[in-house]
Amino acid sequence: MAPAPTLDSAKPAVIRLHPHDNVIIALQDLSAGTLLPQIGAPLLQAVPRGHKIACAPIVQGAQVIRYGQIIGVATLPVAAGDHVHVHNLGMGAHDQDYAFSSDLRPLPAIDGPRYFMGYPRDDGQVGTRNYLGILTSVNCSGSVARFIAEAVERQGWLADFPHVDGVVPIVHGSGCGMSGKDEGYATLFRTLQGYARNPNFGGILLVGLGCEVMQIPDLIGTGRMRGDGNFRYMTIQQTGGTRKTIERGVAVLREMAEVANRVQRQPAGLQHLMIGMQCGGSDGYSGITANPALGAASDLLVAHGGTTILSETSEIYGAEHLLTRRAVTPEVGAKIVERIRWWEDYTARNGGEMDNNPSPGNKKGGLTTILEKSLGAVAKGGTAPLTQVYKFAEPITERGFVFMDSPGYDPCSVTGQIASGANLIAFTTGRGSVSGYKPTPCIKLATNSEMYGRMSEDMDVNCGDIIDGVTIEAKAREIFELFIRVASGEQTKSEELGFGGAEFVPWQMGAVM
Repeated sequence: MAPAPTLDSAKPAVIRLHPHDNVIIALQDLSAGTLLPQIGAPLLQAVPRGHKIACAPIVQGAQVIRYGQIIGVATLPVAAGDHVHVHNLGMGAHDQDYAFSSDLRPLPAIDGPRYFMGYPRDDGQVGTRNYLGILTSVNCSGSVARFIAEAVERQGWLADFPHVDGVVPIVHGSGCGMSGKDEGYATLFRTLQGYARNPNFGGILLVGLGCEVMQIPDLIGTGRMRGDGNFRYMTIQQTGGTRKTIERGVAVLREMAEVANRVQRQPAGLQHLMIGMQCGGSDGYSGITANPALGAASDLLVAHGGTTILSETSEIYGAEHLLTRRAVTPEVGAKIVERIRWWEDYTARNGGEMDNNPSPGNKKGGLTTILEKSLGAVAKGGTAPLTQVYKFAEPITERGFVFMDSPGYDPCSVTGQIASGANLIAFTTGRGSVSGYKPTPCIKLATNSEMYGRMSEDMDVNCGDIIDGVTIEAKAREIFELFIRVASGEQTKSEELGFGGAEFVPWQMGAVM
């Protein structure tokens, strides 16, 4: 008889996340026949790390519990030691008790104020970067915006302005062929205005074609688009075509660089930090390591007066009750529920379903249902009270921990957060997402040490060592201190690699006509 497979005794083999759970999580690749004391029986199949194992028999139709919460129902009888995944776990009834505002907990007191070195703006915001932006009203002006940025780079005069980080063309695939009065138009309108006002831009040049639905005069409105006045606009048709627009755009940007360069980094309280929190390429470790660590770092920042933004509405589905209970008022909690109901209708009328998540990569990493993924994703929000709920790209005016409605598609969700005012992004990933989001620096947090070792040139922090004994609190402090350093100018890995030129993705709704 062959001996039972051996374990790496230097590392824990499995973890049980809550006393009520009927599954445990593999922390190593486990072979069939491996004996686990938590089960008292050999594994019936090989189980990859990050995946679930039944620690007791589960009858068909019974609820499967992880984090002490429902993640689905058994679609087949499950024996102790069975691998629990797509072959025997599916969605089931998951009615939630929203218990509005029933779990409000004040955050612990902090030891004095902290500061970062940022760029003060006339409207009271503070930037963590100082870019010039070329914002486009329509796809038809996107190439010209890129041509202008390339011409500036070729001419080399940005070297004369050491306090300007660069020129960023913000191009997209919409702005025309759309209704001029529906929800899709309003969402794109908010997004473009929000980017123009983001504090990480020291100036904005708005370039349109001239005949598009998203008209430049409408975007500008009757007021100033930026509080500092470092804003210009033009249309290609009125300026005289491509060549003349490029020449004029380069000249205008040089004038704007003179203004932007006068603003230098100064000490700013952490109440001026607004961090968009994302997870992408999630795996079975996400809800164990990086997401809880980011949640604890979020609590630290909120305790210092800062703001953190949780988003991705389709990826809190089934876990929204954990947020409604922390809402500062029942009315704020009800906004979360209203957004969930909107999403149920939105997906249904477009032939989709809320359980379209997780992705193939998520499933390979051990996540099975959207309920399971959402429970891990919500951990990014820590424990702070939920102070407000916003629509996509809506200006965030309340400090603290807030929620902004968005799709779960990461570039789109981050686009909304930056339009809402985020001057820093924190992004957890288990499979290894690579991206950046100019003008806002993005900190990448790896959920597991294996991926971190393989992709360390793209990852800023390894949270996989939490499995080896580093505490959530210690990792949160490491992340929090990195927030301050990056906000003060330290480059992230994605910035060093040059990411950020292709990740502006406005949420497109409605008919393309």
